[in-house]
Amino acid sequence: MMKTLGILGGMSWESSAHLYKLLNQGVAARLGGLHSADLLMRSVDFATIEVLQRSGDWAAAAALLGAAGAGLKAGGAQGLLIATNTMHKVADEVERLSGLPLIHIVDATADALKAAGIRRAGLLATAYTMEQDFYRGRMAQRHGIELLVPPAAQRAEVHRIIFEELCRGRIIDASLGYYRDAVRQLAEQGAEGVILGCTEICLMLDPAKEISPVPLFDGTALHAQCAIDWLLGGTTFPPTGA
Repeated sequence: MMKTLGILGGMSWESSAHLYKLLNQGVAARLGGLHSADLLMRSVDFATIEVLQRSGDWAAAAALLGAAGAGLKAGGAQGLLIATNTMHKVADEVERLSGLPLIHIVDATADALKAAGIRRAGLLATAYTMEQDFYRGRMAQRHGIELLVPPAAQRAEVHRIIFEELCRGRIIDASLGYYRDAVRQLAEQGAEGVILGCTEICLMLDPAKEISPVPLFDGTALHAQCAIDWLLGGTTFPPTGA
């Protein structure tokens, strides 16, 4: 019997809509017929979250998402997905406050990297994800994978494109070219693959269509695949802080 998955979305709604589609397509492909995913989504106002990110008030962000997750549990959710890479900074608090087991995007991505034999990868994401330890630290400590990030000026532009363009549904050719250059430069630094570590990046840089010097790993799609396995009775996940 299919489980019920709770999703904390809206960060941004552009990528949450894409994730929703991936989850339903994946379940339909596995089960056939008229099957779709058993989901509950709480889509928050991203403007509120973005202010908390910029001000560094991660505790308030964790409290907001934790309360939203508890609401999903009350509604019948049995597991939880945070539909954004950056807010995995507060994943352990959200898991604790919600009372739901959480499917962690870093672990889902790491499994794919390890299956491909990759131990050194590039990371494109928000500045928070590229510069703070919550993503890179988990990838190194739990999975033994080293992550490379672009230099400071390039990180700032990657971040700007995410918030000013991709989160607003804008796909600009010059920005696509910029990301392609960033991938190439990470490969030249020794990255064996590059993680698209922001849920919006895949809306512009599609691994299935790109001719890239190294493999691209779409964290959104990998997170969705992991969630589909869980929905249909597969892997259970340890607490985020374990």
